[in-house]
Amino acid sequence: MIENRTGTGHTRAKVILTGEHAVVYGEPAIALPLASLPMRATVRREPGPLGIESVLYSGELADAPEELSAPRAAIEATLDFLGLPHRDLVLSTESSIPAARGLGSSAATAGALALALADLAGRKLTAQEHFDLVQVGERVAHGSPSGLDARTTASTVPVWFQGGAMRPLDLHLKAHLVVADTGVHGRTRVAVADVRSFRERHPARGAQLITELGQITRGTVEDLRLDRPVELGARLTQAHHALAELGVSSPELDRLQRAALDAGALGAKLTGGGQGGCLLALAGDAASAGTIAAALRRSGAPHTWLHRIDARQPAAPSQVPLA
Repeated sequence: MIENRTGTGHTRAKVILTGEHAVVYGEPAIALPLASLPMRATVRREPGPLGIESVLYSGELADAPEELSAPRAAIEATLDFLGLPHRDLVLSTESSIPAARGLGSSAATAGALALALADLAGRKLTAQEHFDLVQVGERVAHGSPSGLDARTTASTVPVWFQGGAMRPLDLHLKAHLVVADTGVHGRTRVAVADVRSFRERHPARGAQLITELGQITRGTVEDLRLDRPVELGARLTQAHHALAELGVSSPELDRLQRAALDAGALGAKLTGGGQGGCLLALAGDAASAGTIAAALRRSGAPHTWLHRIDARQPAAPSQVPLA
């Protein structure tokens, strides 16, 4: 093993295309990595205490604020796994992924840091090793993480998730996604509790909506495989309405969803935990995506990001083999 003077690691943001909340009740979900929102971590050898440089804080890792407790846990676990000392290193992160918006920021950060440390040590992590190290940080950030973020932020293809098992999906869709930030932190735990409450109060309708969301996800697999953007768009809109009835949406998300559809989106839905966070809008081409993004900003989205879905394009950098 040859140790390097520096190390780098690359991951990316993720969105849940379909299946959020229904996945809690055994239905499938599909998550999509966003190469357009990359995370890059670097580590260099420098004498002194273990240090970190980030937008939130720069200094000794031991004195980092609570907001960095998840990446700190992942860093320490990775150092132990690789047999590296907890000193004489400075780690840094560079990313445009917003926190607490359902885009996998915490998993992407932990994953990129683990890969950078492995690169420094001249090691290649297996998919399972990388997953296990990221999950250390995710448990600090989220309590009992499903593992979907850890897998998808390290992937370059869509990921199917059901009952704790995951597999990569074929992608032949050629379309564009517009991701719009509501400017409001998502409230996943509250939304999960509200869905549970809805199901208790309306058992028949609640079960029907969860089944409907599962059927949407199964249809989405074929849309991705057969390049059917119009059909996928209709499913996304259908999913948003089902999630809204379950109590997962918010006034901000509903306003942006209407604005996207009025601007010509093929479909639009919330993504992730809901009650804040981000909205997805599907466009058939780049020009439409730009028009939709402008409409979303006029409707209150402080940030929008465009992502080209095209299997012919080079994949984002990835240092982790698919499991």
